[in-house]
Amino acid sequence: MVTKTGANALADALRKDSVGGFLLIGAALVALVWANSPWAELYETIRGYTVGPSAPLHLDLTIEHWAADGILALFFFIIGAELKQEFVHGELRNPRRAMLPIVAAAGGMAVPALIFVGVNAAEPAGLSGWGIPMATDIAFALAVLAIIGRHLPPALRTFLLTLAIVDDLGAIMVIAVFYTDELHFPALLGSLGLLGVFGYLQRGRGPAGALDRSPVPNWVVYVPLALAIWALMHESGVHATIAGVAMGMLMRSSTAAGERESPLHRAEHMLRPWSTALALPIFALMSAGVALGELGRMITDTVALGVFFGLVVGKLVGILGGAWLTTKLTRAELNPTLSWWDLAGMSVLAGIGFTVSLLITELAYPGAEAMLDNAKGGVLFASLAATLLSAGMLGWRSAHYQRNGVLDSAEAHSG
Repeated sequence: MVTKTGANALADALRKDSVGGFLLIGAALVALVWANSPWAELYETIRGYTVGPSAPLHLDLTIEHWAADGILALFFFIIGAELKQEFVHGELRNPRRAMLPIVAAAGGMAVPALIFVGVNAAEPAGLSGWGIPMATDIAFALAVLAIIGRHLPPALRTFLLTLAIVDDLGAIMVIAVFYTDELHFPALLGSLGLLGVFGYLQRGRGPAGALDRSPVPNWVVYVPLALAIWALMHESGVHATIAGVAMGMLMRSSTAAGERESPLHRAEHMLRPWSTALALPIFALMSAGVALGELGRMITDTVALGVFFGLVVGKLVGILGGAWLTTKLTRAELNPTLSWWDLAGMSVLAGIGFTVSLLITELAYPGAEAMLDNAKGGVLFASLAATLLSAGMLGWRSAHYQRNGVLDSAEAHSG
């Protein structure tokens, strides 16, 4: 039996990015091996199994979709809450510094898409996958950064977090506009309306204050409200994880009279272990199982090459180049604790395009099994290359900061 002290120690461990990174990468490796083993058919059967009601909101989803669209929203809620904290109380309060990762994210979306289009210009059938290399996988990138960059300045994690959120949201908007057959506006308006209610209840006085002091626990109100917001967002055709980001951004980050900590801090502290231990590993287990097929075919396929070079080269050029040009053409500035070498390593790390990239792959090539497999192979090999290259670059920078006595970034974050 786990004691209360033991449970608290486990929860504290699960709040660390490095622990979450090992769990996530481990689950992805299990999925990849399983999908290429003699038991691959069982794997496909499990993740293709449908669960849920078909009416009234079409929630009869496969296990794979529940993992990607459902429980992953918990992780995106944590990310939204972290970003809210940084914009309100952290260094991103400074517009001159906040502008830099946002513009860099835009460059990191545009250049990979252009590279993909250039590689596939002579193959019109493959051009629909131009959105695949646009997004950075927040979960994997933060995990790798936590594992290899213990002595890097905390500002680099904040930069990566902001950049990854911006380009993931940008990719989600691309899905909504270019990869969605139909938007259901009544459901979208309903979700936005309930988000307004969620934000109103976060006020520090009036109804929210009464809710905080009510004998009825807050979760009795907020859990059904959050589920309704998510369900309507899913029904609207917009990727449902955006509901998690929106709710995290709407959390109140300041304390009201009689509160020892803000609702944002309480929710983040309570939910992070669940996100680390369940949401991310289950998602990786259900999404990373890609049948690699014929590797020789992937090496010469323009779709696979477009994805690979878009992520590995396009992210570096787009992010680093966009950030550098922004500092030259505007009053934006790089955090003084960072160097351009740090940003170069982080730009390569942003080439890990797992979650949303695989999602767009499914949407870009429905029914085209060969292109689908090649694109997924490109995502996996690009993510592996980005991990190895960034590990070398950021590991070198971390050793440099360790020699110079810079604060351990992982300890600074967990503290």
